[in-house]
Amino acid sequence: MSTEDTVSVPAAGSRTATARERARAELTREIKEEARRQLAASGADGLSLRAVARQLGMVSSALYRYYPSRDDLLTALIIDAYDAIGAAAEGAVAGAAPARQRWASACHAVRDWARANPHEYALIYGSPVPGYRAPQTTIRHATRVPLAFVGLLSAAVDSGEVAEVKDAPPVDGELAEQAATLSAILAPLSTPADLLVRGVIAWTQLFGMISFELFGQFVGSFEPADAVFAYAVDQLAAFVGMR
Repeated sequence: MSTEDTVSVPAAGSRTATARERARAELTREIKEEARRQLAASGADGLSLRAVARQLGMVSSALYRYYPSRDDLLTALIIDAYDAIGAAAEGAVAGAAPARQRWASACHAVRDWARANPHEYALIYGSPVPGYRAPQTTIRHATRVPLAFVGLLSAAVDSGEVAEVKDAPPVDGELAEQAATLSAILAPLSTPADLLVRGVIAWTQLFGMISFELFGQFVGSFEPADAVFAYAVDQLAAFVGMR
C-alpha cells in the first residue's frame, strides 16, 4: 500500500463529536434541566415525560427516543445527582492537608452541595419514589461519597492520624461479620473493622444532620444550622478517632 493509500485513524479519544451527536447531547441536557425544574415544582412522583416534552416544544414520541420511560429519566437524574455529590466529596478529601481537616472539608462540601441542590438531594436521599425501583447501574455512582470517606479513613490509618478509641465496645458477632463483608467489597482499601463501623455510623449521622436541615426539622431550634453542623462534624471526627 502506498503512502497515498494509507488511511489515517484518529487516536483514541480524539474523535470530534458530529453535529448530530452535539445536538443530541444538547437536547439531553435540556430534557434533564426541565425534569429538574419539575422535581422542584412537584417532586419526583410528579415527574411526567409528557409535561417535559410539552415544555420543550417536543412531541412525546420524540422524547421517548431519549428516555423510553419516566423511570429511565429518573435513573439518569439519580446518576447525575450521585456523581455530582460524589465529585464534591472526592474533591474535598483530595490533597495533602491533615486528615481531620480533609474530613471537615468533605462534610461541609456534601452539605454545601445538598443546600444548593435540595430537590436532587431529596431524590437520592429522601423518601423512595412510588413505583420506582433503582436499577443496579446506579450502585457504582451511589458509592462515590462513602468510598471517599472510607478512602480518607484508610489513608489516615496509614499515616497514623487515627487513634484508638478508648472504652469503645468490641465489634464482634453479627456486626463483625457485616463489617468483614463490607471490607471485602471495599478492597483494596484496608480499614480495621471497628473503624469501618464507626465510619459508617458517622456517615449516617452526617446525612441525618443534612436531612434534618433540608427537611425543616431544625426550624425553631438550630436555625441557621451552621454552628451545630460544624460542632457535629468535629465530634464525628473525634468519634472515628481522628487526631
